[in-house]
Amino acid sequence: MRAAIALARRGVGSTAPNPSVGCVVVKAGRVVGRAVTAPGGRPHAEPAALAMAGEAARGATVYVTLEPCCHWGRTPPCTDALIAAGVARVAIAARDPDPRVDGEGISRLRAAGIAVTERLLAKEAAETIAGFATRVRFGRPLVTLKLASTLDGRIATHAGESQWITGESARKAAHGLRGRNDAVMVGVGTVLADDPDLTCRIPGFRSTPNVRVVADSHLRTSLTSRLVSTAARAPVWFLHREGADPDRRRALSEAGARLFEVPGSTAGVNLVAGLTALAQAGINRLMVEGGGQLAAALLRADLVDRIAWFHAPAVMGADGWPAAQAFGVETLAAMPRFERQSAVPVGADMLTYLRRIA
Repeated sequence: MRAAIALARRGVGSTAPNPSVGCVVVKAGRVVGRAVTAPGGRPHAEPAALAMAGEAARGATVYVTLEPCCHWGRTPPCTDALIAAGVARVAIAARDPDPRVDGEGISRLRAAGIAVTERLLAKEAAETIAGFATRVRFGRPLVTLKLASTLDGRIATHAGESQWITGESARKAAHGLRGRNDAVMVGVGTVLADDPDLTCRIPGFRSTPNVRVVADSHLRTSLTSRLVSTAARAPVWFLHREGADPDRRRALSEAGARLFEVPGSTAGVNLVAGLTALAQAGINRLMVEGGGQLAAALLRADLVDRIAWFHAPAVMGADGWPAAQAFGVETLAAMPRFERQSAVPVGADMLTYLRRIA
């Protein structure tokens, strides 16, 4: 199962709308088949691993990180493939949170005479399906807020200079984070100030480009920006509010961008509605790179599940721009709280991973 989990980790961020699932087929103490969900979600891991095993799958034990599906979607049910292959036993790390499955796949396997073991290394496997589970249960993607700041939480000088607070190693690690998410989102202020590309620029890290998302209530993004000019090779999506200029909408669409109209708010677009739209479009894991207003809006709405915080060993002072703008916290009890998962040096900087405390 640890080998299956390791396979699943490889696909995290590239299999939307499906979760990344790892599968290992063992016969007589020897691995005869293994696979991970393919980019884009097809084929699933189980039929791919069974195809590798061939006739050796008969009587074998299958280790899979998520309960095999039992319904027809874009592919046939994986339970049918396992039954047809004649496997003797299936060990599963986690049940599928999708109500169309959620135990039904296990029931079908047992009804066919296949022995099933549940919750094998469930905790270790949980992170590989966390985005999918969040989308199914809450109707939105798993949100990771990525910040790069000074020790006192500043992301730019009062004049707006921000490139670069952290070093080259931290920037490369940030590209790795992009590669492990289905989509990367910024606010229009960041686009206007930095003209970012938002792709994962590590050769060979992923076979498909991540989706680039801009929260741009009035579609102010320039048609000559890097995002729009590269829309043909890497997807660009815009969250905008009702009443946006129809000429801007048409021009962005003709450039290859995909537009989502969502209700407005005092701070721009309604982020709850925006994230719901992204989830309905199949996004499981979303990394948000800023800026401070977008970070504050997400924190205010309690939409941040993880934080990946790069701290540079420098202090800027209170006249610099904060990582999160004011969002109405008046008491300590009202603060969103996170627990540290890890803290690792990245070059001269420090990367801290945090998880939201429920």
